[in-house]
Amino acid sequence: MKKFGLISLIVFFLFNLSCAQQNEQEQDPLHILVFSKTAGFRHSSISSGLKMLFDQSKKQNWVITATEDASILRNDLLSKIDVAVFLNPTGDAICDEGQEAFEHFMANGKGFVGIHAAADCEYAWPFYGQLVGAYFLTHPPAQKATVLFENFDHPAMKPFEGMKSYTTTDEWYSFKENPRASVNVLARLDETSITKSKNDKWRMNDHPLIWWNDDDGIRSFYTVFGHTHEAFQDKLIIEHITNAINWAGKRID
Repeated sequence: MKKFGLISLIVFFLFNLSCAQQNEQEQDPLHILVFSKTAGFRHSSISSGLKMLFDQSKKQNWVITATEDASILRNDLLSKIDVAVFLNPTGDAICDEGQEAFEHFMANGKGFVGIHAAADCEYAWPFYGQLVGAYFLTHPPAQKATVLFENFDHPAMKPFEGMKSYTTTDEWYSFKENPRASVNVLARLDETSITKSKNDKWRMNDHPLIWWNDDDGIRSFYTVFGHTHEAFQDKLIIEHITNAINWAGKRID
């Protein structure tokens, strides 16, 4: 009788595991636009970011359209997209027509994920500034520093659960205005962990680095990670960005 009960339990477990895997496979594809045009500084890590996203697409059932051609940012393409990922774009990268189409796209309840230099882009486009949450000001030299976690109430923070902080090498942006009043901050920089600095212009005292927003069904997320090639090879950061994209695409809450 005990043997029968054990066999039944194993069959039940395998059946549920099979159903879970089947549900994951049957999940509708998430259509993602990855935009990485640079009209200013160009991060060499864009190539690593693209590789990471394409590698994840095989596991996540994402369909990726990657481009640096801003002329295709029009309604015809954007109507087929669920999430726009801005991977280290810089400068004035999108013309007025493209901006209008992108605003229409976001107004339909789509998602946005800004990675690192997404904050160093489109300074004269107020809609974009509000969407990304803050504009880049400056940074100390790229170096190892500590990110302090404030809360874990967002799926992108799942890989860091149980950790008070995370120390890694990146380029630690400061911003023209502190976004805390208008976004939901998830992590900030421990400014005392910065050891290489020519001046203090980068200091914010309260120094947010990762945040999210959800206004009228428009989900937006920003993370500072992504200056280095290594950032896109870090398992924790890969899961962090993957979860942010799935959240922006309304797969998870």
